[in-house]
Amino acid sequence: MTTTLYIPLDERPCNFMHPQALLESIKEPRVILKTPPLEILGRKKEPADINALWTWLEEELPTADQLLCSLDMLLFGGIVPSRLHHKTHSEVSATLDRLIQLKDKYPGLKIYAFNLIMRVPSYNSADEEPAYYATYGEKIFRWGWLTDQVGRGHGNQEARQELSAVMASIPQNVREDYLTRRELNHFVNTEAISLALRGVLDFLVIPLDDCAEYGFSAAEQRTLLKQVEKHNLHQRVHIYPGADEVGSTLLCRMYNQLKGRKPRVFVRYSSTIGPQIIPRYEDRPLGESIKSQITVCGGVMVDNALEADLVLMVNSPTLNNGTMQEASQAVYDKDTSYYSFRNVREFTESITYYLQSGRKVALADVAFGNGADHELMGLLEAAGILGKLHSYAGWNTPGNTLGTVLAHSLIRLHDPNDASSQPCKFVLDRYLEDWGYQVLVRTFLTQHADELGITYHDLRERQPEIKATALEMLQDFIRTHQMSFHEQYELESVEFPWNRLFEISLTTTLGVRALE
Repeated sequence: MTTTLYIPLDERPCNFMHPQALLESIKEPRVILKTPPLEILGRKKEPADINALWTWLEEELPTADQLLCSLDMLLFGGIVPSRLHHKTHSEVSATLDRLIQLKDKYPGLKIYAFNLIMRVPSYNSADEEPAYYATYGEKIFRWGWLTDQVGRGHGNQEARQELSAVMASIPQNVREDYLTRRELNHFVNTEAISLALRGVLDFLVIPLDDCAEYGFSAAEQRTLLKQVEKHNLHQRVHIYPGADEVGSTLLCRMYNQLKGRKPRVFVRYSSTIGPQIIPRYEDRPLGESIKSQITVCGGVMVDNALEADLVLMVNSPTLNNGTMQEASQAVYDKDTSYYSFRNVREFTESITYYLQSGRKVALADVAFGNGADHELMGLLEAAGILGKLHSYAGWNTPGNTLGTVLAHSLIRLHDPNDASSQPCKFVLDRYLEDWGYQVLVRTFLTQHADELGITYHDLRERQPEIKATALEMLQDFIRTHQMSFHEQYELESVEFPWNRLFEISLTTTLGVRALE
């Protein structure tokens, strides 16, 4: 019996519930995952009750074997509070000292931790940022981009002139507040690497949250990588794009180590240029991100499907129009490159072939941002293979999707009662949320927000009505697009955790007849 304590990044389902769902999908009785009570984890901009969180941790540690924890949660109270806090160096140092004390008290405890490099959104919105981001968000992003570009010697005279103009357009107090918070968060990451060097942290992931090729995040990453290289910590400290999937990928790594296995993964793309494309929200070619996700999950890439435990099919983006499209836009108006720079019909045939050959096939649907590829899902549905995929994801950023689908499949490989030819509840949930909600229902609600009396970021007092509409539309989606198992798979309720349209929480059940 192995007990893991899990401190999530925040209270949303992707962070709080997904890792639990991964273990539940294989019904592993010898591995226990314990999480804090949901009510102490805060809500969006309201930080968690950190004292209660530490009390829970100290009460549970005597019977725990492993700790998987978000430092953003332990230090700041969650992902959004980590962007809003006014903590001091002495305060965060005192909290990190508590981790050292825990390790001293429980030297056999394995501690896997993660802490984000703070994101720099490219748009004006204070939904998850300080209030001034509603006015200066685009300029702050541009300020960071140009500062890094010029600092790396990649900017010309025009870039330097634009940098001066952008900085002059942002009030000094805004720039000071923003840089002060970034500096402290960067300090936490440098200290976390030091804790890894001392053996306090057994493994550390520093994800780049919503990053880009240039910017404040890129500059901070380089400093951290130099520290990792200096101390030869490459095997124990990993830095790559991601955020909300890291709880799942680290759980997968811990599980593979517990089982003493290193799953072999063969990667196949829908586009010839797919692995070279730098997707939206990330700073490197897609192929490099996939390597990072597989490695962190505890797997290894292999060169052909015959020696692989898992075939990872990657529906990759195209950039002929200069940027990766959003899934909601693509339903009605895909860029021409999505037809000419990839071949989804051949991709569907390949998935079918691998399945018929007895391979376990997972699908990472990252062609578009924030949702599934409606065209591809229709082809897979017509081919009758949706219920046969070993795992699926197509939500938010490429890193979120890749980490989720890999973590689920590489854990599910260990299922002693594997019935991969039968539908899996976690996979059906991903179809319902990543395709049904994110692409279809959310797009409809967004387009009709004004007449519904809501905004994208605030459902106001209309949440009960919006929940009823979403529930009805998603139940219709199950009847329409999951016909082969719609009598056993049921959606009972929906919730909007942050009272906005971006994310949804689904309560579903899968009857026994679907598993017979």
